[in-house]
Amino acid sequence: MRNMLAIISNVLRGTASRNGAELVSEGARVVVSARTYADFTPQASFDIKKCDVHKLEEGPPLQAVLTREEGLQYYRTMQTMRRMELKSDQLYKQKIIRGFCHLYDGQEACAVGIEAGINLTDHLITAYRAHGYTLTRGGTVREIMAELTGRRGGIAKGKGGSMHMYTKHFYGGNGIVGAQVPLGAGVALACKYLGKNELCVCLYGDGAANQGQIFETYNMASLWKLPCIFICENNKYGMGTSVERAAASTDYFKRGDFIPGLRVDGMDVLCVREATKFAAEHCRSGKGPILMELQTYRYHGHSMSDPGISYRTREEIQEVRSKSDPISMLKDRMLSNNMASVEELKEIDVEVRKEIEDAAQFATTDPEPPLDDLCNHIFYNDPPMEVRGTNPWTKLKSVS
Repeated sequence: MRNMLAIISNVLRGTASRNGAELVSEGARVVVSARTYADFTPQASFDIKKCDVHKLEEGPPLQAVLTREEGLQYYRTMQTMRRMELKSDQLYKQKIIRGFCHLYDGQEACAVGIEAGINLTDHLITAYRAHGYTLTRGGTVREIMAELTGRRGGIAKGKGGSMHMYTKHFYGGNGIVGAQVPLGAGVALACKYLGKNELCVCLYGDGAANQGQIFETYNMASLWKLPCIFICENNKYGMGTSVERAAASTDYFKRGDFIPGLRVDGMDVLCVREATKFAAEHCRSGKGPILMELQTYRYHGHSMSDPGISYRTREEIQEVRSKSDPISMLKDRMLSNNMASVEELKEIDVEVRKEIEDAAQFATTDPEPPLDDLCNHIFYNDPPMEVRGTNPWTKLKSVS
């Protein structure tokens, strides 16, 4: 019996000793972590690529200042976009997401850089590759994912899907190629009319750049000196056609002719941010519209129905990933200038993955909208009205 008690005593003493050691070790880690965070560089300056200019005496600065807080915010947002799009790819292949679905991975620096260069009170309209902008404009991952799966908790109540998402001062998500450009000029006209010193960012792709309505819009915007930043996101391919095969001139930043233009490295979030700030100042000073071409790249195909490797090689995609990835570029800058630690960025990655998984869980369990909601929100702030169904005897109700 005495031997048994001695054994138990030794075990308990050893356990206590180990627990104490663990507590000391944990405390040491906390101290080291706190000391390391205090030693981080609060801000740093980086050389950025010179922009090509059209009808401008000078372009954006060649250096950009990045604070540690900004860097961590940009990193988190870009990682969230990337993981959200990869999860969307997975859900689409499982046939949980249906219909049109155009993914934004590879182009994250465009959305994050643009948002960093304007105000949330400014306005933005884009084409159908809209998930990233819905996030930067204030949408949540849960709302975006639920919209993709057509659920009631989606950002458009499950009735818009991938191409039609909206938030305050964000007008979609538009499915007709190039159609958002004249709409964006209309928003810019409203900004000028109301005199609030706001502007509209109007985005389109290289595939839409040959649309006649875009050139008509250039003309009107220039005549009326509208505060509009026209941005061509040139990701090198319009559907499956390379820009060289589709356009006699691939200098999209010069397409405005009489409108000043910039060609920007769209894979560098700092380059995009500084160019957007420059363009915004141009618009706010009353000089009228300006045009930006962001040279970027999409990793996925045009849409989920496009494997993306029938008109370009896997090696081409891999080369862009290895040499120009926007997230890796920002990460390397921060680590090499002691603005963050590898562990800290890994923690962000873990948090982002959890947020995406939680949102996917919500998006697959939230109920679909009932038929009674089908005709709601046809008009804003109107009394309830009857809407004819598929035949004269079927009546539905619309509530604002």
